[in-house]
Amino acid sequence: MISERMTLSDTRTRGMLLVFTGATLWGVSGTVAQFLFQQQGFSVNWLVVTRLLLASVILLAIAYRKEGQRAWGIWKNSQDRFQLILLGILGMLAVQYTYFAAILRGNAATATVLQYLAPVLITCYLAFRLKRVPTLKEMIAVILAVVGTFLLVTHGNIQSLSISGWALFWGLSSAVALAFYTLQPQQLLAKWGSTIVIGWAMLIGGFGFSFIHPPWIFEGQWSVPSFFAVIFIILFGTVIPFYCYLESLHYLTASETSVLACIEPLSAAFLSVIWLQVRFGPIDWLGTLCIISTIIILSLAKKEEGTA
Repeated sequence: MISERMTLSDTRTRGMLLVFTGATLWGVSGTVAQFLFQQQGFSVNWLVVTRLLLASVILLAIAYRKEGQRAWGIWKNSQDRFQLILLGILGMLAVQYTYFAAILRGNAATATVLQYLAPVLITCYLAFRLKRVPTLKEMIAVILAVVGTFLLVTHGNIQSLSISGWALFWGLSSAVALAFYTLQPQQLLAKWGSTIVIGWAMLIGGFGFSFIHPPWIFEGQWSVPSFFAVIFIILFGTVIPFYCYLESLHYLTASETSVLACIEPLSAAFLSVIWLQVRFGPIDWLGTLCIISTIIILSLAKKEEGTA
């Protein structure tokens, strides 16, 4: 009995460490992107297309090593092909571009927090689609999300914005794109697995965006810090956290990982303040807390539904 408890404890600890590692790296990568945009003159277009293409090659190589020829099987079915292309363009590319554009126009902390409005958008969409009245917890979550966004973008003054209109637009667009990215590929993920689906979606998004901005058209200033920053975003901001997050699902429930992943906006905010000297006052932290609270509330509500 003691050994079983220790094993269970060790398993949960491993899962928690994986989630914290992945979410923290995601948050840090946003701040590293802000450094490239605002201090090294890198363009959003180049970083998006390069990140998608290189990360896709790495993920597909991992998928092929694990799955063999099955990694190509997703292209045999016409419905799967259509859904995969849709995910690559309207999901993967959209969420990457809008998130980086929000960082460029504002900062990594605000962009990451605004992106975390996605669970609230998903909840509202599902309630509308299923024609049901939102539960009390869902209504509280929506109210907190609205209050948190208001505080974050106005500092409590309705007559002014604390961030640019473009930063707000791209941040909210990122939340919409993330909501679509979360809902759309559920059947594909169940059938083919996440590594195959996400790897191909990244390649499709990167390849499609190459017609708008080829990866060999570079804007920015190369230096030792910027070189390692790009490597960090591709490996430690994409491939490794993706693996950590997926691996954590073997040890924790989806609701638990959603709650623990809230460390992402916090890590982005802390690093932006400490490293890039971004001004993030008490009102900003309060708005961030409101939005993060919505994720916790909705995750706990889903957990209760699953055990009901």
